[in-house]
Amino acid sequence: MEFFSQSLAEALSMILSMDQKLYAIIWLSLYVSFFATLFAAILGVPAGFGLAVASFKGKRAVITLVNTLLALPTVVIGLFAYAFLSRSGSLGFLGWLYTPKAIIIGQVILILPWVISLTLTAVSRIDLRYRRTALTLGATAFFASLAVLREARFGILAAVIAAFGRAIAEIGIAMMLGGNIKGFTRTMTTAMALEHNKGEFVLAVALGLVLLLVSLGMNILLQLAQGRYGERV
Repeated sequence: MEFFSQSLAEALSMILSMDQKLYAIIWLSLYVSFFATLFAAILGVPAGFGLAVASFKGKRAVITLVNTLLALPTVVIGLFAYAFLSRSGSLGFLGWLYTPKAIIIGQVILILPWVISLTLTAVSRIDLRYRRTALTLGATAFFASLAVLREARFGILAAVIAAFGRAIAEIGIAMMLGGNIKGFTRTMTTAMALEHNKGEFVLAVALGLVLLLVSLGMNILLQLAQGRYGERV
């Protein structure tokens, strides 16, 4: 217990002193997770909306596939992405392996099904007669779709927040595609694993505290978004 208390005190001191090494790792984690979430939202929100409003043969199978991908292990994603980004892979000429770009790609693959599935759920809770009424009143398909998205915006926001939380907490993809390179691709989760293996717990505890604070902030935003969304519907 004394060991934990001492490590916790030193970790708090490191956070409050704005330790450069600590905040460089935090910044990289936030950077890659933010852009991964941004790209996943750009791709996933329209895809989820399309699944919700469109009628086509095989729609149920597509939704089942998306929901199945929610449980896709990060090491599997890392393995397949590595195969494409390695020198012998089809995208090896880009030279992105063991760079932040590779981590972003892996995280996009990881959280894209989450954005699609949760957007689908949010839009499905909106009465689609709202869209049909807008079309009847002369709105174009684009503006009718925007009207539905506006009604579902809190649910979609919840989807994006949940996806960000999933991305920033993962470790397998960051380790396999980033390589845990000091000052370049070392994220909070990979740094915590490294420090644990070295038997040096102060930095790991400090990063763990920051990660918990980030997760807490994301969950507070998620609860607020879900609460407002629930009031709307």
